[in-house]
Amino acid sequence: MTQATIFHNPRCSKSRQTLELLQQQGAEITVVEYLKDTPTAEELTRILSLLGLTARQLMRTKEEEYQALGLDNPALTEAELIAAMVATPKLIERPVVLANGKAAVGRPPENVLAIL
Repeated sequence: MTQATIFHNPRCSKSRQTLELLQQQGAEITVVEYLKDTPTAEELTRILSLLGLTARQLMRTKEEEYQALGLDNPALTEAELIAAMVATPKLIERPVVLANGKAAVGRPPENVLAIL
């Protein structure tokens, strides 16, 4: 049985659909409600590495906080962007699923099938 961790927001329809898909696939799931249990900077760095993305690519750039915090500034470093996501987890794209030493963003939810 595949073990999977989902960084989940229960208020997000894509996150709920991805969790349901994992359940349908019979995965043993650890649910992390990242708005309450925010990943550390080290965890986010590891996740970004598994995803092959930069911090900015995993950010929800349309969130009000993105503009309010000036995160569109191209001079900001990866560490600064990651720190902003830790401080304001609403900025993290959702859902992110980890399984089999890999990671995928569940947008669309079917993306996670490739790592199961």
